[in-house]
Amino acid sequence: MRGSDQRSGELFSYVDIEARVPSRHPLRVIRSIVNDVLASLDGEFDKLYADTGRGSIPPERLLRSSLLQAFFSIRSERLLMEQLDYNLLYRWFVGLGVDDAVWDHSVFSKNRDRLLEADVAAKFLAAVLAHPQVKPLLSDEHFSVDGTLIEAWASLKSFRAKDGEDEPPAGPAEGGQKRGRNGERDFHNEQRSNDTHASTTDPEAKLYRKGKGKEARLCFMGHALMENRHGLVVRADASEANGVAERKAALEMIDRQAPGTSNRLSLGADKAYDARGFVADLRQMRITPHVAQKARSSAIDGRTTRHAGYAVSLRKRKLVEEAFGWANNLIRLPKLIAVAA
Repeated sequence: MRGSDQRSGELFSYVDIEARVPSRHPLRVIRSIVNDVLASLDGEFDKLYADTGRGSIPPERLLRSSLLQAFFSIRSERLLMEQLDYNLLYRWFVGLGVDDAVWDHSVFSKNRDRLLEADVAAKFLAAVLAHPQVKPLLSDEHFSVDGTLIEAWASLKSFRAKDGEDEPPAGPAEGGQKRGRNGERDFHNEQRSNDTHASTTDPEAKLYRKGKGKEARLCFMGHALMENRHGLVVRADASEANGVAERKAALEMIDRQAPGTSNRLSLGADKAYDARGFVADLRQMRITPHVAQKARSSAIDGRTTRHAGYAVSLRKRKLVEEAFGWANNLIRLPKLIAVAA
């Protein structure tokens, strides 16, 4: 007998949202680890909130929602709230019931930024890495590092001369009223640099190009340190975009990961890190530089390349690039990277 395609409305639902999530879904393991970590940070959360007043969004739900945004590359808080409203899997992970209302996207952003400014999110990610189910997966000797450009939320039209000489002309008048927009401006053949110009909407963003023949963009740099056993990112950072930021961030991240260790570590990296100063700094820190060699004037010699582990590290380094390929889908990547710093 053919079933009916007519939908009948239900006043009540007796199926628990917990039963709708498959028992083998990977988010179940992640949620269990996350809940253990959140329970250990209960005292940190209490310090951030007053004892009286109207209740805000629970910090546990703020952090679970932020994880969903990263896992599924949800590009904005507005879209995250929209999907939380109808996606039962997301509701279950965050801790919302079927009938619970979702938050306004601006309220969510304001409350989450409060956690970021208090360094609670950084403590949360550090506690995740120290969790008994996660820590055995991490290598404590072999790492890889890489960097990527993060496009700033600023238009090239905002990149103006610091002395104000290149202010755009006023817009034409219409009916005796001055137009509210700036006049048109042609930037071709105009010399602009970070020394003489700055963005009026994001002064910290720098004009930078990835390589020869590439267009210059207002951007920042993101950096990630990955362990080589399972390809998990253990450190992340964001910095100003310049020619030395990648190597400087790599030294700082590996030092934070294993400060003053007596073990011999290795650090894999691409050709951009093949600089004599960087390689010398690594060796002084008792870290073997598994850096890809440049065609000419390489700082890497037979002391490193003759070992079999050198080739292994170069293969593992590709996993960092894959991680950046996922992360670059996030518009708020600078904010999320700052969480892990």
